[in-house]
Amino acid sequence: MEKLRMTSPDLTDANIDKLAELFPSVVTETLDAEGNPRRAIDFDLLRQEISDHVVEGPQERYQLDWPGKRAAAFAANAPITKTLRPVREESVDFDTTKNLFIEGDNLDALKLLQESYLGKVKVIYIDPPYNTGNDFVYEDDFAESTQEYLARSGQVDDAGVKLVANTESNGRFHSDWLSMMYPRLKLARNLLTDDGVIFASIDDHEYDNLKKLLDLVFGAANHLNTFVWASNLKGRQISSSGAAGTKEYVLCYARHAEEAGAFRVSGSQMKALMPSIYKGFNYAVQNDEHGPYVLKNELYNTNSAFNEETRPNLVFDIYYNEDSGEVRTSPVSVNHTYDGFIKISPKQNNNGVNRYHAFRWSARKVETESYDLAFVESSSGWKVYTKVRDVDSTSLKDLLMDISTNEGAADVERIGIDPSWFDYPKPVSLIRTLIGAASSRDSIVLDFFAGSGTTAHSVMQQNAFDGGTRSFILVQLDEGVGPGNTAQKAGFAAISELSRERIRRAGSAVLESVGLAVGTLDVGFRSLRVDSTNMADVLRSPGETDQLALHQLEGSVKADRSGEDLLFQVLLDWGLELTMPIVVERIDGHEVFVVEEGVLIACFDSEVSPELVRTIAKREPLRAVFRDSGFSSDDARINAEQVFREVSPATDVKAI
Repeated sequence: MEKLRMTSPDLTDANIDKLAELFPSVVTETLDAEGNPRRAIDFDLLRQEISDHVVEGPQERYQLDWPGKRAAAFAANAPITKTLRPVREESVDFDTTKNLFIEGDNLDALKLLQESYLGKVKVIYIDPPYNTGNDFVYEDDFAESTQEYLARSGQVDDAGVKLVANTESNGRFHSDWLSMMYPRLKLARNLLTDDGVIFASIDDHEYDNLKKLLDLVFGAANHLNTFVWASNLKGRQISSSGAAGTKEYVLCYARHAEEAGAFRVSGSQMKALMPSIYKGFNYAVQNDEHGPYVLKNELYNTNSAFNEETRPNLVFDIYYNEDSGEVRTSPVSVNHTYDGFIKISPKQNNNGVNRYHAFRWSARKVETESYDLAFVESSSGWKVYTKVRDVDSTSLKDLLMDISTNEGAADVERIGIDPSWFDYPKPVSLIRTLIGAASSRDSIVLDFFAGSGTTAHSVMQQNAFDGGTRSFILVQLDEGVGPGNTAQKAGFAAISELSRERIRRAGSAVLESVGLAVGTLDVGFRSLRVDSTNMADVLRSPGETDQLALHQLEGSVKADRSGEDLLFQVLLDWGLELTMPIVVERIDGHEVFVVEEGVLIACFDSEVSPELVRTIAKREPLRAVFRDSGFSSDDARINAEQVFREVSPATDVKAI
């Protein structure tokens, strides 16, 4: 029996709970006066979370630590002056799709997505670099200067992409990898819904570190599962000693474990991922007037000890009429055989004592839901089974077998792509099963290590399977494919180009497979590119300018940027989703962008007429934006504001 607290509430614990919700990484353990461990706040890390510079001040505590950790935390919070530019020519169904493909560093992309997709992503799947000593990892340049990095690694590609071969000889082999992953996971967590989850594939090289890192970012209590995937049953010798490796892992964490819910998949999907000796799906589907069903369990409860005194509602006899199908739980006659009723008692143990003498259902449920009971006569007497109506749904298991890593290569080969273009692409069926189990039919799925594009392929296949409208956001660094790669010989320069080509072909294959049942199946994507801000740097000291150069500083927008470029930066600044439908109209000779029927109307022409301002105001959009330099004077800008106050006072009007 719990005791009353008899004290005022412990506000310290309440405050720790609040901080844990905002910043899970700052919760740690310390010792109290008696030497017992208790929860505490790492104030050094908390200061870092709310600081705009690197904070020093280490203190002994239980934590995952490595050289560069503070700088990595700072990198997650530091603002950037970048934007996302649309690339229509690389897109598919640009005007109608709800999917995104972003080319560029995923740290930048995750920062740019923070407002538009905060708390909106249901499932994240990532397959990060496995840090085997040959993989390339992202070099974020927050722990050392560019010169130091180049001196250490001695390499940078022609395009200036920051890549470093992270070899075993590097003294910071694990630290570099952790510093790369930490800020990305922190930013990714912000994007998850309250019931959202992240799946992260990893092998033995960094399993321990990734597990601890996810504990740090999401909180150890939000660890849901560690899936073991038997990816290569032939085995691969990892080192000169020990056994051959046959498995990889998929770590799964929730934003809030109590809200994530159970993972359910179809029996056919789960059967494909379980060993052939597993008998859990060897059942026959039957039908009655209430629909299909399967018999999976006997009604007898053999898990606990019962008797009439402890659980009288579960200790009774069932009376069943084989001819009429009627079921009762009270005697129908003295000899229990009146009018064809048969008495069926719960199982008893060998000594006849009423241990296990109970049913799993109450007497009332047996009578009211008797249509979901099946009575089967056997040599040992009558047995009662429950009918399970959800005939093609089962819980996802954390052991995934009977699917080889080689199937990933087969997936791309089936859509006409040379498997050698990619290094060990993940199988579609693996990721599709995870997505199907953890997402709703209208969820957003994010993968910020897109690689071969398997996640997009999986989302489209799952939508075709269950009629869903899931959308995907993929991010891939414009990393070179490497000299001698067959993809380079085929004309592809970067992995991001390969990813887009795979998604295009996968979309066409999915459409072909569903035929006339296409419906609203979305196999397109808007291609965006991380780039520098659209705004020109016009800040100069008086000594840096002369009278002749002043006219070059009047415009605040870079000369090579289009109106659509500016529109997407406005969408980001306003926190609007980047897949909203966009219609381009010509109004009074001006190019006008109308986003989702008036959620936003924008004109970025170099000259904005009063007539255009009034026309847009009459449409009463929620938001309106103009180019600041498009107004001929301060008076013209003030007049435009006045027009909106009179005609559409609810419109939020801004200028760039």
